[in-house]
This record gives sequence, C-alpha cells and structure tokens, in this order.
Amino acid sequence: MKTRQIGRTGLAVTEIAFGCASIGNLYREADEADVAAVLDCAWDAGIRHFDTAPHYGRGLSEMRLGKFLAGRGDVVISTKVGRVLSPATSPISEADGFVNPAQNDVRYDYSGDGIEESFEQSCQRLGRQDIDILYVHDIGEYTHGSDNERHMEAFLASGYERLVQLKEQGRIRAFGLGVNECQVCLDVMENAGPLDVILLAGRLTLLDRSAEERLVPACEAAGTSLVLGGIFNSGILATGPVDGATYDYGQAPQHILDQVAALQSAAESHGVPLATAALHFAIRHPAAASVLLGTAKPSTLRRNLDTLSQPLPQGAEAALA
Repeated sequence: MKTRQIGRTGLAVTEIAFGCASIGNLYREADEADVAAVLDCAWDAGIRHFDTAPHYGRGLSEMRLGKFLAGRGDVVISTKVGRVLSPATSPISEADGFVNPAQNDVRYDYSGDGIEESFEQSCQRLGRQDIDILYVHDIGEYTHGSDNERHMEAFLASGYERLVQLKEQGRIRAFGLGVNECQVCLDVMENAGPLDVILLAGRLTLLDRSAEERLVPACEAAGTSLVLGGIFNSGILATGPVDGATYDYGQAPQHILDQVAALQSAAESHGVPLATAALHFAIRHPAAASVLLGTAKPSTLRRNLDTLSQPLPQGAEAALA
C-alpha cells in the first residue's frame, strides 16, 4: 500500500488508515472475534496506520487495538487527548453512542497536565511507551458550544506547549487536532502555533467541501497534512438519500437529502455508485495524506478496499469535480 508523509516530520503513513471507533462498540456491540477478524483484515490488506481514541468506548477501542498490535512492528498509531478517564462511579451500559463501553467516567481537560495525563493513560491501554501521532480531540464549538472558550484558554495557556514538549522528548512524532470543523483549526494555527497534521472529519468529502475555502490553503502554506475521516458524512454518502439517512450523526435534513440526490445522479450518469464516488473523491484529493475507513465488519472493509482498487470508468472523474 502506498504511503504519504505527515507534514514535515518524516513520518509516513499508509494512504488508507483503519479507524477504530467501531471496535469500541460504536452503535452496536462487537465481540472479541469480530474485532480480531476486522483488524486481521485491515492488517492483511497492508494497512499500517490505525487511529483510535479514549472516547471510543471509554478506552475499550485502545485496549483492543493494543492487544492486537502487541508484538507487531512497522505500524503508525494515532490516538487523542482532551478526555481523561477514571473508574466509573456507577455501571454504564451506553455512553455517547458506544454500547457496553469500558466502565470509565470521563472529563474534558485540554490543559497541559490534562493532555499529559490522557496521553499516559492511552500509552498504558495501548501497551506503548510512545505514540506516533497525538490529536487534540473535539476542541471547538461543534462539541463544546459556548463552553469551548474555557477549553481553548486552557489549551492555549499550557496544552499546546505540552504537545511541543512531548514531541521534543520523542514521546510523540507528530501532533495536531482531531475535529469536525474548520474554524477551530484556523484559530489554533493562528493563535497557538504550527500543527503537523489535522484529522478532519466530514468537512472534505464529496458532499461537504468547506475545508477547501480556507483550511486547505492554510495547511498547504504551513506544511500541515490532512487525514480525512467521516468521508461518508456519517452514512448518507454510503446509503444515498434514503428514508432515515444519517448526516453528521443525526437524521439528514431535506436540503442535504436533495444535495445527495444530485450527487448520486451525477455519479450514476458516469456509471459510478455514490459510495464509490465518495471513496475515490477522498483518496484522490491532493490534500489528503491518509483516509480513514472504520467498520467492525471485515466484509464492509473488503468491499471498500476492493472499490478503491478498481479504476473508475473513463470520464468518471467528472463526477468527483
């Protein structure tokens, strides 16, 4: 599998990464056999970039990934900071869309101490002494609303500098943001300092290209790489504009259904299914260092990988423009 460089770090990642939210029991429970099967599928396909987070099943995803990768080399792991876990004070059956998660409570902390505590916890769950890429997870108004001001103050006061220190110490090789919005990336790049990489979910897709206006040029100028997540915009680019289609983690509004219907018509006029167009748009985008594919089903992962391995019909690139 082809590799691409992250920023100016010298760190290279496979152009397809495996996103580990689903192995944290996102929306439905995956048993240990399911998890082993889909991770084996990713590894056998040549994927060597795995992305996880404490948020994914309250640490469950990190523990499962760490178990799978134990003893395996030549791999790039990314995880995230901003949430600090602690033993749950009461039983948890569901949390933030994750079913039967690890029994941990969570608090947000973007300060230097909070970031380092979260990082050390992740290292323990993953069975690693260091992490290749560390993302600051979900800072911004998209997640925190008006409460984001205090989180940003904590990050600017000490959080960013702690990331720089961890990199200087060799504990991490690259750092950046893992977010669902463009503006917070621009704010951090302007007010804190340079970023090696941004994991951007849902804002550079066949449906939503809002990152192209300001963020992509800013990243190109700064030498910041983009890893693309949420390339199906939470499902609608995979299912099409059907009843119950989901967009940005909720039911798709009518104007989004209409936009997707037009995209689907354009793609199919070139002999390309909508999901295929969405996959090829992401992997072919010149700003993308890597594209996340996440699922708990080996069959789904194989289907998407097979789709990406097939050339588009002649002239079909017009559907991606």
